[in-house]
Amino acid sequence: MQPKTKIGVIGTGFISKGLIKAIKNEDDLVVSKVLTRRKISDIKSFPDKELITNSVNELIENSEIIVECSGDTIYGTEIINSAFLANLPVITMNSELQVTTGSYFAGRGMITEAEGDQPGCIAALKENVVQMGFKPLVYGNIKGFLNRTPKKEEMEYWSKRNNLSLQMVTSFTDGTKVQFEQALVANGLGGDIVQTGLLGPASDDVESGGKYLAEQAKKHGSVISDYLLCPKGPAGVFITAEHEENQRGALNYFKMGEGPYYTLTQNFHLCHLEIMKTIRRVLTGGGVLLNNSSTPSISVGAVAKTKIAPGTKISHGIGSFLVRGEALKIIEHPKHIPIGLLVNAVITNHIEEGQLITMDDVVIPDSLALKAWKEIKNKAINDYEAIV
Repeated sequence: MQPKTKIGVIGTGFISKGLIKAIKNEDDLVVSKVLTRRKISDIKSFPDKELITNSVNELIENSEIIVECSGDTIYGTEIINSAFLANLPVITMNSELQVTTGSYFAGRGMITEAEGDQPGCIAALKENVVQMGFKPLVYGNIKGFLNRTPKKEEMEYWSKRNNLSLQMVTSFTDGTKVQFEQALVANGLGGDIVQTGLLGPASDDVESGGKYLAEQAKKHGSVISDYLLCPKGPAGVFITAEHEENQRGALNYFKMGEGPYYTLTQNFHLCHLEIMKTIRRVLTGGGVLLNNSSTPSISVGAVAKTKIAPGTKISHGIGSFLVRGEALKIIEHPKHIPIGLLVNAVITNHIEEGQLITMDDVVIPDSLALKAWKEIKNKAINDYEAIV
């Protein structure tokens, strides 16, 4: 009997719990260790609690593949670095980390985002549609609801109801999450964004919304990464694409419409259940599904939801009630602070509502993530200047 492949997991939240339960059904895989910073005795109702450890070394020594799903950019960066020093492949379910520091690792070892969250699902859908001869114009995400300034009481209600962290629910609701997701897609699949904060048009259905975004992509002159605000749409992803003129009649017969734009939709994303496909991909030498690339052009900056006074402390930017994230072009905003770095920060200048926060407006602790970002930013600017 072949020994089981040992999967180390970082994080003890919703995704981690679901993944551990899913791996139990696999004959050739086993969860070896689960890394957390939390006090282990405080963790309740966790599957296989005996696997939880606070030791990075214990995780590394007992794992052959690492799955990072902590939701934390600073902490996750440190642990991935340790995994890379041990030559371990890393699978992430963490678009926030990928966009903030993933490019630092992209040229240093095996790191890939998993299927399950929208970016990985879009990457997998792209592989499929390109093999059929489609030429993508829009890498699309579908959002049913946004409130860029949600109240804390509302978010506490939904956090409790859905058994998700307050930070996670707030990030979903204020749009920060979708901005990260589409920034990762743009960087990883070689796309662009039309404007800071994305277009995000409202649409009654995915097909008409996809057509509108395809028209914007044609005007822009490149494939774009964006999203639809479509309350009646599925909780999935889509790609709007062109095809050869000589296939137009066949595609119409196949109920794809008259063209020239065709929208292909995947009407689900099943988070931890789909991570299994990416684990299999890595094990069989399938290579990277999606990462932030070693030469990204898009970041996610921090925009103030309200006025912020000097001396204000921000424990975390992602999922905060003070700031939210917006996708932007690095070359256009070289001084912006990535919202993923806005952790245990102190604001030093008066910030107006709607203002993009820069490195000059804040003091943040030193970290590997900060070092990584500086390297990423400098490379992005140098690469751009070499082109122009």
